Amino acid sequence: MIDPDTLPYRPCAGVMLANRQGLVFVGQRLDSTLEAWQMPQGGIDPGEAPRDAAVRELREETGIGSHLVEPIAEAPGELRYDLPDDLIGKVWKGKWRGQRQRWFLYGFLGGDDDIDIMTPEPEFRAWRWAEPHHLPELIVGFKREIYEELVRIFERPLAQWRDLP
Repeated sequence: MIDPDTLPYRPCAGVMLANRQGLVFVGQRLDSTLEAWQMPQGGIDPGEAPRDAAVRELREETGIGSHLVEPIAEAPGELRYDLPDDLIGKVWKGKWRGQRQRWFLYGFLGGDDDIDIMTPEPEFRAWRWAEPHHLPELIVGFKREIYEELVRIFERPLAQWRDLP
């Protein structure tokens, strides 16, 4: 059995993408049988800046290019989660104990027809817009605290984005 305390955290970046109504993009992962939804996120490549990784992951998972988003806010510092014991050693080839994530809030400048989850390497089977306060109940349990924190961190800038003319 792998001792999780000996494993590092996987560096990761994520995007809370908000439309003008203040709703947030969530996708249902292809590789999960759970009724769980998440925001776009993924690993940071060696030498890649977290913001660049976040925009790349957004494009890879949703088809949304950088010309269709506007940066609004960045979470201060990293947020971390640990994998449940039954997943350690099974995901990410057993290299990581969880993730240390940098999160960014972006405003979506496009329309629903600009979203295409059938990308060359799709990660989502479905997508929808969700109320921010519902995000923690949509995500898998072991990521819930991060989503609660993100809703708190981005509450004010999200409201300001929504209220812009």
